[in-house]
Amino acid sequence: MRRVAEEPGPAQPGPEEEHRDDGLDLARQLTRATAGSTPAARKRRAKRDRRPRDTQVSGAHPDDRDPQLLGSQLERLVADQGWALELRVRGVFARWPELVGADVGAHCTPETFAEGKLVVRADSTAWATELTHLAPAVVRRLNQELGDGTVTVIDVLGPHTPKRRGRLRTRDSRGPRDTYG
Repeated sequence: MRRVAEEPGPAQPGPEEEHRDDGLDLARQLTRATAGSTPAARKRRAKRDRRPRDTQVSGAHPDDRDPQLLGSQLERLVADQGWALELRVRGVFARWPELVGADVGAHCTPETFAEGKLVVRADSTAWATELTHLAPAVVRRLNQELGDGTVTVIDVLGPHTPKRRGRLRTRDSRGPRDTYG
């Protein structure tokens, strides 16, 4: 013979619970008895069970999920992307007059930096010559700012000058003296 399980009906109040006239005790018992048996409740439970479980458990101490300071996050981004040297070089470009002196900084500007070679453009040949003489001291100062061995060579370029072509140009002349260096 087969036994058939009976559907649980509304539970009767136990000896410790007293029946109330307003019916709230019966409503609570019915709610508890049928809480997981509705299709919507079963669907929610199934969805909840399929979710991946978070292996990290929040604790009393700070971790990566806590709000972070902007400065520390920027430092981490710069380190992850490998931008540290590039940012330091751009900082040197921005502070160029402070690093090489006001006079030299007013007449010479850094243009590019690649593989240890800093290219600097002077606004006259006199300043290009002056910077060529100061190059070892400038390399030493830049390496203090950027780290030893970062700058190995300073390539000094003369001023940009337009090519002089026209009716009044003399043949076989050397051109203006201050533009070649």
